Amino acid sequence: MTSIQPPKPGCFLFTSESVNEGHPDKLCDKVSDAVVDALLAQDPDSRIACETCTKTGMVMVFGEITTKAKVDYEQIVRDTVKEIGYDDEAKGINYKTMDVLNKLEEQSPDIGQAVHGMGTKGVEDLGAGDQGHMFGYATDESPDLMPMTHSLSTKLGWQLTKVRKDGTCPWVRPDGKTQVTIEYKKGPAGEMVPQRIHTILISTQHSPDVNNEKIAADIQEHVIKPICPANLLDADTIYHINPSGRFVIGGPHGDAGLTGRKIIIDTYGGWGAHGGGAFSGKDTSKVDRSAAYACRWAAKSLVSNGFAHRALVQVSYAIGVVQPLSMFVDTYGSATAGYTDEDLCEIVKRNFDFRPGCIQRDLNLKSPQFCELAAYGHMGRTDVTPLWEKVKDLSKEKK
Repeated sequence: MTSIQPPKPGCFLFTSESVNEGHPDKLCDKVSDAVVDALLAQDPDSRIACETCTKTGMVMVFGEITTKAKVDYEQIVRDTVKEIGYDDEAKGINYKTMDVLNKLEEQSPDIGQAVHGMGTKGVEDLGAGDQGHMFGYATDESPDLMPMTHSLSTKLGWQLTKVRKDGTCPWVRPDGKTQVTIEYKKGPAGEMVPQRIHTILISTQHSPDVNNEKIAADIQEHVIKPICPANLLDADTIYHINPSGRFVIGGPHGDAGLTGRKIIIDTYGGWGAHGGGAFSGKDTSKVDRSAAYACRWAAKSLVSNGFAHRALVQVSYAIGVVQPLSMFVDTYGSATAGYTDEDLCEIVKRNFDFRPGCIQRDLNLKSPQFCELAAYGHMGRTDVTPLWEKVKDLSKEKK
């Protein structure tokens, strides 16, 4: 029989996780988006679908790219792995000695003509880069309008990287994972109200010369305390610090990595919904990426303007078709009195242009900015502020 510390009556437990930039999958996301940024810097109209995979001593980039840019793909890969901190085989991979394989090809002309009209279409007429459905989510339970479980797990990972790079904890190595479980209560208006942090789990790669006691003490003092609100921690909060015992072998030596395997970590930590499409390695004619950003912009604007405590926005597309096929808003019963979900859907339609080319224009998505977002979340960022995190004023829509 499963034994879990139960929540208080009327409450429930929810968990979100994050991984550091040195996790093999995130290394791949950062490499793919470093390629995207380098190409967009020279040619904003580049068409990019760059995947990355890695294992011991090897990183490979592969996919389809059409661009006027001239870049050194091998150097981009090595520079990205170096910046993450992999400079020794003992850490998992060495940017200087690893093999870099380039299997990038030109984009299929069938896809190109359907989406881009062989260069004849204007911004308003750009077709969607693929079919699919995308979601955006926002909630007022935390200042960044993100689910608190996801916000805290992501920030713990970011802090773990910070103390590694600034020398506070020199024994920390690049690979690592975090996880936060929070006890929630649903408020009378459908809002999510965090009651307390139930469990914090941190697994971090480390040098072989540090003991578990030092690891636990440093993590508590330099990672958990600066990030987790003291009022949500109590004597019953459970801490698991490197529960496997030792974590010396990590990075690509410990596990294979692949672009696009951390899509829940990239978005809302399991809250809301996800259409299944990854972000990293794609230019923003691909609505998997651009429309997900636009949906977050719309959902965040609804919540920030006081129309609901939390909101989910969905949109769908067909490849080559300009206008979305559908749009949907769900506030989970938290809409402000006087508004229905259908009302809020109409507000979104009136105030946000979901045509793919217009999303690119309005959110400045042809500019390089993506490698920095490839780890620690594309949504809810406070260290950088992408345009989809800037709230749109919807006061004119108030009744």
